[in-house]
Amino acid sequence: MHEAQLIFEAYQNVKGVTRLQKPDKIFLENSNLMYALRGEKVDIGNVREIFFANQLKHKHPVELSKKADFRIDDKYTFEIGGQNKGEKQISGIKNAYLALDNIEYGFNNHIPLWLFGFLY
Repeated sequence: MHEAQLIFEAYQNVKGVTRLQKPDKIFLENSNLMYALRGEKVDIGNVREIFFANQLKHKHPVELSKKADFRIDDKYTFEIGGQNKGEKQISGIKNAYLALDNIEYGFNNHIPLWLFGFLY
């Protein structure tokens, strides 16, 4: 299913033979597939994470973070959420950002989730 690009296998920061083991998390390749499979009963948090990973993984290594949702380029940490998501999970982490749904413009370390759609 991975080779058919139906799923995206996500790992924490692992190298070498460890990557041959089972993935830490499995996402659908595209968030639109969730609506085809589940109709209106989708988990919006999962849709947000799939969208974010899908937009970045073509040009950047996307790994799971131990404290937040994703680690990009082994440098940037991202927590994905809705407009009311707080900074609790990323406090004290260098180069940490919130990718938030339902906001129109960014401020401080808050980035609108829709802007990541321009990276594809």
